[in-house]
Amino acid sequence: MGDEVAADLARSRPMQRLLQGEVGSGKTVVALRAMLQVVDAGGQAALLAPTEVLAAQHARTLRALLGPLAEGGLLGGAEHGTRVALLTGSLGAAARKEALLDAASGAAGIVVGTHALLSEHVQFADLGLVVVDEQHRFGVEQRDALRAKARTSPHLLVMTATPIPRTVAMTVFGDLETSALTEVPAGRSGITTHVVPAGNPAWVERTWARVREEVDAGHRAYVVCARIHPDEPDAASRGPATGVGDFDDVPDFLLEEPGGGAGEDRAPLRAVLEVAEELRGNPRLAGLSVGVLHGQMPPADKEAVMAAFASGEVQVLVSTTVVEVGVDVPEATVMVVHDADRFGISQLHQLRGRVGRGTAPGLCLLVSTAQPGTPAATRVETLARTTDGFELATVDLELRSEGDVLGAAQSGRASSLRLLRVVKDADVIATARADAAAVVAADPEHATHPALDRAIHEQLDPEREEFLERA
Repeated sequence: MGDEVAADLARSRPMQRLLQGEVGSGKTVVALRAMLQVVDAGGQAALLAPTEVLAAQHARTLRALLGPLAEGGLLGGAEHGTRVALLTGSLGAAARKEALLDAASGAAGIVVGTHALLSEHVQFADLGLVVVDEQHRFGVEQRDALRAKARTSPHLLVMTATPIPRTVAMTVFGDLETSALTEVPAGRSGITTHVVPAGNPAWVERTWARVREEVDAGHRAYVVCARIHPDEPDAASRGPATGVGDFDDVPDFLLEEPGGGAGEDRAPLRAVLEVAEELRGNPRLAGLSVGVLHGQMPPADKEAVMAAFASGEVQVLVSTTVVEVGVDVPEATVMVVHDADRFGISQLHQLRGRVGRGTAPGLCLLVSTAQPGTPAATRVETLARTTDGFELATVDLELRSEGDVLGAAQSGRASSLRLLRVVKDADVIATARADAAAVVAADPEHATHPALDRAIHEQLDPEREEFLERA
């Protein structure tokens, strides 16, 4: 894995690689090796993360892995070290100024940040590598905005635990070379997942009894809700997140299904603040400390809550999907997801990956109101059946279609493919890709293939060609 990336970075053309890996499989370590290779060559690396919680955790992890090598120019730092700068939208003026200066001067060889990295005020001395974590959270234009900050086209490494449909389609069609981490670190005991019918009081009661049992055994529990306040409009009425803010409070809803989608009169989504109050009054959880975490909290408060949860001061953490990616508390062994049928497969898999990260086995309980036979029920049942992220990506693709592989949409039903389907015809696509590569290698200008040349010019209009160049 590391050799593949290292070989790409040593070539004269920019790397375009997708790193797929199970939740907790070590993608960050692979990315760090790539970033250090670029830093050793005199360049800089930027790591783009979708939320402030994840960006801050990445920065802590990288500094811990590097030790004195992350303290270049500082007292106690290694002579040949560099710095890891963190840049997010909520930084104070002094911290932001320091991070911007470190990036612009080159003192920080690694710059970690959220969408704040895309600001026109952010400059790099010599940006050589862009790493995008959870790449499905970012559009092509956003990735392109960061890459444009380099003097020449930088290397690109995008990482994901469960590719969304369009990502799979673009990968199959050759947009990115792929690497896959299919194993998880040794010593983990795995995760068991069960679907809990929300309308079955006995099952719901048993859910909280299991939470109590896990906490009494010295572990921690997550409880995830789709929204913050009980009196705010359902996120379903807003649809998927758009724009450039942190996407930590809106699940990736699938609204197309009849008999279980947004058009049906359904119970309101559970909210963090109301669920936290209910749990504090639940006799099953009497005496336990229940904390709250969501995207509207100040960064300092988020950090304090996560620190309290990691230490055990907070035993049950009620949160939005701000904990979806990157949060690593090995003592957390149980996760309850309210309204699980209203989330997408990739998001549920990411959430589930927050537990079972230590030596104790994990338990994920998906509280669902989905009716049997609906796509929503299929999603949660699939999650309960397997923890294989690659199998889940395939099911997700079958449910959601590949989207417009030559457009900017990240997912959806629209597709420019008329005769092919990415899952069903994967072998045909792979063969066609190999044949196309052979033709281009032998005849780059299509001189001996005039019909092919005409077809390409007819199908690939300037707008689509520009998109593919940037993608």
